Amino acid sequence: MQDAFAYCAELIRTADRDRFLSSLFAPAEHRAALHALYAFNVEAARVREVAREPLPGEIRLQWWSEVVNGERAEEAAANPVASALLTVIERHRLAAPALTALLEARRFDLYDEPMARLADLEAYARKTSSALLAVAAQILAGGKGEVTETVANPAGIAYAIAGLVRAFPLHAARRQLYVPLELLERQGVEPQDVFAGRSSKNLRAVFADLEEVARSHLLAAHQQLATLPDAALPAFLPVALVRPSLDRLARRDPFAPIELSPWRRQWLIWRAARNPARIAG
Repeated sequence: MQDAFAYCAELIRTADRDRFLSSLFAPAEHRAALHALYAFNVEAARVREVAREPLPGEIRLQWWSEVVNGERAEEAAANPVASALLTVIERHRLAAPALTALLEARRFDLYDEPMARLADLEAYARKTSSALLAVAAQILAGGKGEVTETVANPAGIAYAIAGLVRAFPLHAARRQLYVPLELLERQGVEPQDVFAGRSSKNLRAVFADLEEVARSHLLAAHQQLATLPDAALPAFLPVALVRPSLDRLARRDPFAPIELSPWRRQWLIWRAARNPARIAG
């Protein structure tokens, strides 16, 4: 079993370094559980890349759903991420519905249907990014206090939008549209303009609207941050990257965003660990 948790740690160290670095600020006894949870999220998030076609992706997500619900115990034992995750679910009494809802939301990733409304994007982010924050916080907080959704929901939505804005060129290249049609139509931008890689003042206005939505959710999270038990705070450290990311993205063409450098991402996480007010500030 220790090998399974070591595999999870290595997976997120390479595939989700922000959460890996954040986990180092959690108590040592909880890091392996966080690594298993985050490795599960990596597996769910990269299903499209691994499966390449919708049907194999559907099968893969269904397999994970059955694993989470305890229906594939023998097969899960042979998969290091699944094996470690099941141990964590049992040890921390995690509710399966939140994890199965995350998998269900990830079905959207398999297809090229556009995100229709802003409300749909927020619901997607709530079931994926926000849910991951809440479950990680549950692992960390234990019996020390209830972690409410008043922080996890807006923080997760802000984090997800920042990530989707950053990944916009990749998604556009494969004709995948997370930017809601509602916002595109409001500014007179056609999806075909996006897929053709045509930047414009109107498209930049769409991104200004989307970034403003992310900032409003970040503010809501900041206003509720003090309600979290201290033990849960390491789960939220990656959120410290949202505001600096949005600030940088706002100055760039949507098709040419520039990542925060690795050293700055690490510094922002370290700074938030020293002063939790900076997580969503």
